[in-house]
Amino acid sequence: MNFTSVWNALCDNILSTRWQEWVSTIFQIASVWYAKKNDVKVYPTGIVGVLLAAYLYFFMAQPPLYADAILNLYYFLMSLYGWYNWVQKKNEAVVYPISWCNTFELTIGLVVFIVGWAAIYYLLIYLTDSNTPMLDALVSASAVTSMWWMAKRKIENWIAWIASNLIAIPLNFYKGFMLFTLMYILFLWLAVLGYIEWKKQLKLSQPSA
Repeated sequence: MNFTSVWNALCDNILSTRWQEWVSTIFQIASVWYAKKNDVKVYPTGIVGVLLAAYLYFFMAQPPLYADAILNLYYFLMSLYGWYNWVQKKNEAVVYPISWCNTFELTIGLVVFIVGWAAIYYLLIYLTDSNTPMLDALVSASAVTSMWWMAKRKIENWIAWIASNLIAIPLNFYKGFMLFTLMYILFLWLAVLGYIEWKKQLKLSQPSA
């Protein structure tokens, strides 16, 4: 298969993309852009995007991407939690400013990833007809950790998102979600920029020595 045929197939798939996928993509891109800017609008825009994505993964994919559908419902719940955290203030200062994980938070995140991956992989193997259980579980487990760290404004969330996006790109391409594939490529780029931007904001917020 040459480049031209691949390009034509990609264009055909994009042109036939469902409206729900277009709307979900637009809102999710806006959400990641706001996250990069440390703007609380990351959450309301993200909620619209992930609910539509959950519908697509569960009802439109063949076979359904069960873990991704459930993952997007988790995104919805964590978006509510993160939204609440981000608007909290004490003495006019935000309760959860941008920061690095401490040892406890980092350990919890890594344990959640490992246990989450094993549990999701097991469930997909034995309880569903998923034909991509390994990639599906990896995307889900890394994103679970990412959302928890983001809700607490931890810079490590961007590292976890980079890893998750690197896996989500080939997974969505394989499943025929071409618009989502392009979206995750953009997410990968924005995650790198977000990591750089949050490090810069943290440095600027710290008093000079």
